[in-house]
Amino acid sequence: MTVPAITGVQLGGSAELPLLVCGPSLGTSATALWSTAAELLGGEFHVVAWDLPGHGYNTAAPEGSFTMGELADAVLAFVDGVLGERGEPAGSFLYAGDSVGGAVGQQLLLDHPERVRAAVIACSVPRFADTAMWHDRAEKVRTSGTPIMVEGSARRWFGPGFLERQPSAVAALLHSLQEADRFGYAAVCDALADFDIRSELHRISAPVTAIAGAYDESAPVARMAALAHGVADGRLIVLDRVGHQAPVEAPEEIARAIREIARIPMAPTTIDDRSAAGMTVRREVLGDAHVDRATAAITDLTRDFQEFITDYAWGSIWTRPGLARRDRSIAVLTALVARGHHEELGMHVRAARTNGLTVEEIKEVLLQSAIYCGVPDANTAFRIAQRVLDDADGRGPST
Repeated sequence: MTVPAITGVQLGGSAELPLLVCGPSLGTSATALWSTAAELLGGEFHVVAWDLPGHGYNTAAPEGSFTMGELADAVLAFVDGVLGERGEPAGSFLYAGDSVGGAVGQQLLLDHPERVRAAVIACSVPRFADTAMWHDRAEKVRTSGTPIMVEGSARRWFGPGFLERQPSAVAALLHSLQEADRFGYAAVCDALADFDIRSELHRISAPVTAIAGAYDESAPVARMAALAHGVADGRLIVLDRVGHQAPVEAPEEIARAIREIARIPMAPTTIDDRSAAGMTVRREVLGDAHVDRATAAITDLTRDFQEFITDYAWGSIWTRPGLARRDRSIAVLTALVARGHHEELGMHVRAARTNGLTVEEIKEVLLQSAIYCGVPDANTAFRIAQRVLDDADGRGPST
């Protein structure tokens, strides 16, 4: 069958900036899912998001089924329209997608490798569940409509505490699900039923960042890791208290991953720029409370040194695009163990959690350090890390 035309919406930035195309999760609208992240990225990208058939602003909905490849081709036709308006016919673009939006991204990377420069694939795997489950869901929704999916989705979509923290964001997503056309929703289910590119991942050569939610039942961490490790140039980021809707649950982390994979030059060139950028990053990584304490403790003796740290360590090194912040945390923890800088170690264990490292990953870093730095140093490091993690227990990544 012919896939209905894909429509979309501009969420941020201007046509003079690099084009970033964002794809939605099943049952959501582009606006509800991507607006917050797009606001963070609007100064660096021309952010355009597309809607699934029968979802959001896309009122065209089929009564039959289509494949993921056909859906990806329809999305590309929409993107070509945007590129044409930008004066870049058949140009390339950056892509970010969540869930089925991520599946479309994977399909684009396979079918049109010359068009997608790099991609952030969130909460999406090369094979979702089993064929029968998707066909059963499609038939159920065709018969009874999308409102029957609202209660279950409210339980599955989000990490712990998100509903209480962001009730309006949850309401917007669930409203878009309730309003989605039943035939459009069902057709996407049928496409997901037959979607399986596990044996083809090795053909994807563009850089891919796979983002997993630790509480995502639909795209669990292990299967997201298989995606990251299966492509030629992939890496995995695990978001600790996130479920299936990462662009809404963790927009800052999604925006950071997009910036990093796009290799946006972030290192400022002037001292004033370095100082401002350094203070921003320092607060993001170490938390306001720590930075406020350090600032309050500045004396005439230490002022120049504190400004030096902010300008160069945080403003020049931590803002460089070559490594993700979680990878920088791994390097910092190892170096601090090796040199025995125990006072700094506790602070950077907290920072590592903020930067996305899980407790399991911190353990692996310390075990690796035991081999190459020495068991006594690692023994002390484990004791410090346990104390820090106990202090943060139940609150998620420390800030």
